[in-house]
Amino acid sequence: MPNTAEPSTSAPVEKPVVRGSSTMSFREMMAELWQFMRPYKKVLVAAGVALVFTAGITLSIGQGIRLLVDEGLVESSGTALRTAVLVLMSLALLMAVGTYARHYLVSWLGERVVADLRKAVFDHIVTLHPSYFEMNRSGEIMSRLTTDTTLLQHIIGTSFSMALRSSLMFVGALVLLLFTNLKLSLMVLVGVPLVLLPIVLYGRRVRKLSKVSQDSIADVGSYAGEIIQHIKTVQSYTREEHEKQAFGREVETAFRVARRRIRQRALLIAVVILLMFGAVSALLWVGGNDMIAGRITAGDLAAFVFYAMLMGSALATISEVYSELQRATGATERLVDLLQVEAEIPVSTGGDRPVPTVDAREGRVAFEGVDFSYPSRLEQPAIRALDLVVEEGKSLALVGPSGAGKSTLLELLQRFYDPQAGRITLDGVDIREIDTSVLRGEMAVVPQQPALFTADVWYNIRYGRPDASDEEVIAAAKAAHAHEFIRQLPAGYDSHLGEQGARLSGGQKQRLAIARAILKDPKILLLDEATSALDAESEYHVQQALQELMQGRTTIIIAHRLATILHADRIAVLDQGQVVAQGKHLELIDTSPLYRRLAELQFQDSRA
Repeated sequence: MPNTAEPSTSAPVEKPVVRGSSTMSFREMMAELWQFMRPYKKVLVAAGVALVFTAGITLSIGQGIRLLVDEGLVESSGTALRTAVLVLMSLALLMAVGTYARHYLVSWLGERVVADLRKAVFDHIVTLHPSYFEMNRSGEIMSRLTTDTTLLQHIIGTSFSMALRSSLMFVGALVLLLFTNLKLSLMVLVGVPLVLLPIVLYGRRVRKLSKVSQDSIADVGSYAGEIIQHIKTVQSYTREEHEKQAFGREVETAFRVARRRIRQRALLIAVVILLMFGAVSALLWVGGNDMIAGRITAGDLAAFVFYAMLMGSALATISEVYSELQRATGATERLVDLLQVEAEIPVSTGGDRPVPTVDAREGRVAFEGVDFSYPSRLEQPAIRALDLVVEEGKSLALVGPSGAGKSTLLELLQRFYDPQAGRITLDGVDIREIDTSVLRGEMAVVPQQPALFTADVWYNIRYGRPDASDEEVIAAAKAAHAHEFIRQLPAGYDSHLGEQGARLSGGQKQRLAIARAILKDPKILLLDEATSALDAESEYHVQQALQELMQGRTTIIIAHRLATILHADRIAVLDQGQVVAQGKHLELIDTSPLYRRLAELQFQDSRA
């Protein structure tokens, strides 16, 4: 079939997440996170002041130690000793106050930034096109929304502050070392590059392994979520042992990756500690000889060793935090991947053409030369050159074999997808020119598999109209013949339904979905096998409710059981994405071989 797609109407298809080694640098990570930190600049500045204050106080302790040794211990002066101890206690008190302020402000900032980041990612996810979720597992997306953001909270609220504090301590201690003893300071300056070198080399390895580790954790969560979601199927086919073993393999894979990362990180810390204490030992040897020779005082040596230890501990902290920052880079990149996915169908087109209001719409739907293929299988057309009209206030039933394109038409009408060619109009207006929230607000859908939420009955029925009163909810439930079974639930309308409505039967779920549609009071009604899970008596009552609901509304019905659509104003027969016949039931029996065969099979089954 020739390609007749209209380039101007097709937005870029959302790309699946591509895994691999992290390509985001630390600077790029901070640039991305800064967008979320910018609104809290005052808190950031206050945390920075507290950070500098505590670093300065900590460095001042070295001078207190020098005073304690030289004037208190060496001179054997009780007054000087008391003064030195009071100075140290005062510095410790100031450091405790500064540390409290720093820890509180930085932790608050980490929690606040991550909360905003989670909201931004979720707000973006719910606007993404359905094709994105066809090509990306929900478990992996949830891992990014929870595990990755939790890691970032730890980094921003703890590790990043530690890295800044350690950097300030390192620089400050180095400056004071130079003032204390130049010869020993030169030794330190020679040893610092030897300590920094493994941090840089091993840090790169840790960074790559951290990204792989996060991906493997996402795999574990995704696999477990899928099994839990389909637990009845797993148990029905007695596949528990198989799934245990399969999940065990996923866990072991994640463990092996984590073990490699931990080994590299542990080796990095061990090398840094070894080099640090080797350098301190050398300083003690040289400084001790100088003190014995009288070239420096005992207080100077004590202060020098204190500052050297500060430098060493700062380097050890930086080496440990460095690997955490590398993990944060990978986590940030994964979240940015989500935030940068462009929605194929925007919520609002922002077009200049005025759009009729809801009250002014009549409800005439028309498919005009529509061609469509799902993004995940572009080579297999789902709809081909389809023309179909549903007049205002009339009902149209769609019948045909599985895969004929019936449900696809409902998805196109709600603009979950845009056709590659042709257009769909509502009262003569291309639906691509209508704000999607306005378009979908005029429709109510009763699907074959109703979507219920882990909440109470009130919430689930009100989902399409949150401002409805309790009386209106109960009236809708009665119209859908759901009121009686709702009253029999443990807490009535306050009863929670469990995940995906697990506490209800299939028929009860569908009646709640019908009540939801009745309450929304839409202009266009879409019924996808709306009564397929009901017993004969419930189906009769619900059909009566639907007949009343359909009055004055444009209705499109998908049904495999032809007996449920005999009342439709018109029936369209679909096959391989095309309309092959239209008319009333008796007309189609005479004119459509496909419809006649479907009718014969069903009526033959019913007679049997």
